Amino acid sequence: MSSTPKSRAPAAAAAGRAATKKELPDRFKAYKHVWVFVEQERGVVHPVSWELMGAGRKLADKLKVDLAAVIIGPEGEATQQAAAQSFCYGANLAYMVAHNLLGDYRNESYTKALTDVVNTYKPEILLLGATTLGRDLAGSVATTLLTGLTADCTELDVDVDGSLAATRPTFGGSLLCTIYTLNYRPQMATVRPRVMPMPKRVARPVGRIITHPLGLVEDDIVTKVLSFLPDRNSAKSNLAYADAVVAGGLGLGSPENFQLVHQLATVLGAEYGSSRPLVQKGWVTSDRQIGQTGKTIRPKLYIAAGISGAIQHRVGVEGADLIVAINTDKNAPIFDFAHIGIVTDAIHLLPPLTDAFRTRLSPHSRDRKQVEGARS
Repeated sequence: MSSTPKSRAPAAAAAGRAATKKELPDRFKAYKHVWVFVEQERGVVHPVSWELMGAGRKLADKLKVDLAAVIIGPEGEATQQAAAQSFCYGANLAYMVAHNLLGDYRNESYTKALTDVVNTYKPEILLLGATTLGRDLAGSVATTLLTGLTADCTELDVDVDGSLAATRPTFGGSLLCTIYTLNYRPQMATVRPRVMPMPKRVARPVGRIITHPLGLVEDDIVTKVLSFLPDRNSAKSNLAYADAVVAGGLGLGSPENFQLVHQLATVLGAEYGSSRPLVQKGWVTSDRQIGQTGKTIRPKLYIAAGISGAIQHRVGVEGADLIVAINTDKNAPIFDFAHIGIVTDAIHLLPPLTDAFRTRLSPHSRDRKQVEGARS
């Protein structure tokens, strides 16, 4: 693998890598097409899979190859439905391994299933979601296949020579690097939820589905599932898929002042979050952290109060439709990418802003406007 700073575009980087790139070994020249692993658990497909189908479609179109979905799961309607849905998000075909041993995620069985399908049908690019399941599976598959894996990517593109250009933060988030897997296949990458936009679902008929056997029996799998206990905290926050998010940073000064963020979020019907330093200080739980090491969000509205906007935070929020930044420092990095910037103390602005929204959004306010409109 090789990497180049993000400040240079992939096309320019190709010349710099000319001396290091070797001819692709003959055994890898048969590897074609772009694949997306469709993650499902207990009959529910993770939305990141459809986000990756949108990104994969763009890569496949540039390479002039097919986009394929890979579905691994138990026999039954849910797995069949996941395969059918993949065509609605751009897949040309689907590879499916359906077996009741795959009802619960186990690293051994899923790694065996995915590596067997890869070795049989030979994709050039394989994308997985950077979820708990996806990260575990991607690392095992890449190790088994002896290929490269670029984790937690923020951008995916195709270089002039057809290589996957996978961009991710590095050096603690202070630099974005574009990484290439030059002489190995498949080229693998994981992408966190909400980094890529959700493509539009288009109703399409079910296309070609290629089934592949698992080739395992229960006795071959060391790990056993004794029971399933859902995580009661898993639904504690819904930052990644919220339409509106209000977040606070160190500029708020104290845990008591952070309540101003929570109050505004409540009035707006929004989720609330924070930058990493507040989690480190114990003001906010880790499930509310936004940024490179927290949640990536793509809301319609993002209000950042007292957040400086370092690159670690920027990569987690720059997909928002509207970013409103409130900070006392007019030179804060967040003003470089915010759509609306307000240079003031968030502690003083948030209470009247909350009151204004409360008045504006209250049912009585709407009733009063209707009466006034009827009178006029």
